[in-house]
Order: sequence, then C-alpha cells, then structure tokens
Amino acid sequence: MNWYGIAAIYRFEMARFRRTLWQSLAAPVITTSLYFVVFGAAIGTRMSEVDGVPYGAFIVPGLIMLALFTESLSNASFGIYLPRFTGTIYEVLSAPISAFEMVLAYVGAAATKSILLGLIILATANLFVPVGIVHPLWMVAFMVLTATTFCLFGFILGIWADGFDQLQFIPMLVITPLTFLGGAFYSIDMLPQAWRTFSLFNPVVYLISGFRWSFYGTADVAVWVSLAATLGFFLACLAAVAWIFRTGYRLKS
Repeated sequence: MNWYGIAAIYRFEMARFRRTLWQSLAAPVITTSLYFVVFGAAIGTRMSEVDGVPYGAFIVPGLIMLALFTESLSNASFGIYLPRFTGTIYEVLSAPISAFEMVLAYVGAAATKSILLGLIILATANLFVPVGIVHPLWMVAFMVLTATTFCLFGFILGIWADGFDQLQFIPMLVITPLTFLGGAFYSIDMLPQAWRTFSLFNPVVYLISGFRWSFYGTADVAVWVSLAATLGFFLACLAAVAWIFRTGYRLKS
C-alpha cells in the first residue's frame, strides 16, 4: 500500500477544503439555522410531536442527511473533475499509485469533509433543540457509510460529467427532490396509503429512516432494511468505480 501517495492526494484535497472553509462550512450552517427558524416557526407550532419526538428534534436527522448527500456529491465530484478539467489527472494516473489507492484518497478526503459538516450541523441543531442519540455507534456507522457511499457516487459523477453544469444536475434535480420526498421533514406514515407505498420506491427513505432510528429508536422502515439498502447502494457504486478503472472510461481518453 502506497501510503505516501494516498496521504499526498488526501492532504491536497483537504488543503483545498481549508481554502474554501467559509463557503464549505458557514453556508450550510446558516442554511440549517434558517430551516429551524422556518420549519420551527411555521410547522413546529402546529405539529408538536411526530412518533413521540418533538418536531424540531425530529427533523434533525433529515437535515444532516440532506447536507451529507449534497456535500458528499459536491466534494467528491469536483475533487476528481477538476484534475480532469485541468489535465493533471494524467499525472495521477501515471504515478506509482493503484486505482484503489487513488479512490481511497479522493473519496476519503471528500467523506472527511462531509462527516465534519454533519457533526457541525448536529452541534448547531443542539443550539435550537435538545437532540438525544439513542444508538450513538449506529449513528456514526450510518453517517460514515452514507457519506462514503455518496462520495463514491460523486466520484462517478465527476468522471461522467462533461462540464460544471452537469456536476450540479444530479444533486439539484435528483438528490434534493428525493430527499424532500423521502421523509426528511415528516414521517411517511403520515401519508395516505397510496403515497406511502409510492415513497417506499424512493431509496432516500431507507437512508433517512435508518439514520433517524439511531437518534430516537423510531423508523419508517425496519432498520435492517435501511442498512441493507445503504450497503447495496455502496456496493453498486463500488462496482461502478471498479468498472471505470478497468475500462478507463473517460479517464484515459
């Protein structure tokens, strides 16, 4: 294992993160605060509890997942797209570092940023509502697994994209709507039966449900189903990345 090569890429990506610290951390924290102000004032006064959990605390896992999804995609996709755009990707590909080590460095750096952001949002949420975590180890496990999965997805997106506009296409027009429709701010049990059945086809439901279970012990779907769905998505992204390096798709042309 070429730990020097992994560390070099990892440090480079984290240095870029530090240079953009304001927009990387401050903007999501401000957005989270606005969510609490708007949803807490507009809905929280009319909906005191959901599944026995105060509404303000109930939406915390959804807010963290929303930030985790978008930031993981953004960090990982931009991290690999920028070397492709500038042409420096060929220097990385020709270096004495394997495909696994390269992915480990890029995805590891992107996941570190996303997890750090998720923890900061959790700390920010505690300023507005008391947040309890029933299963802290499972909370960390779901956060790390989800961040890593979406960073792999973002890595695939960064290789697929032909321009900066395409980097924003999937997060803005696919992931964000699926998150809002995936029970981030409500329980799908509150929906009519037909819409609840339809929601079960939304993969984001399983990610948010499992993460919320780690906080409050309540979930829209069984936790083992959420874990299986998350692991399945992770393995699918891993297989796609392996195929990309095996065929050289958009990396060597």
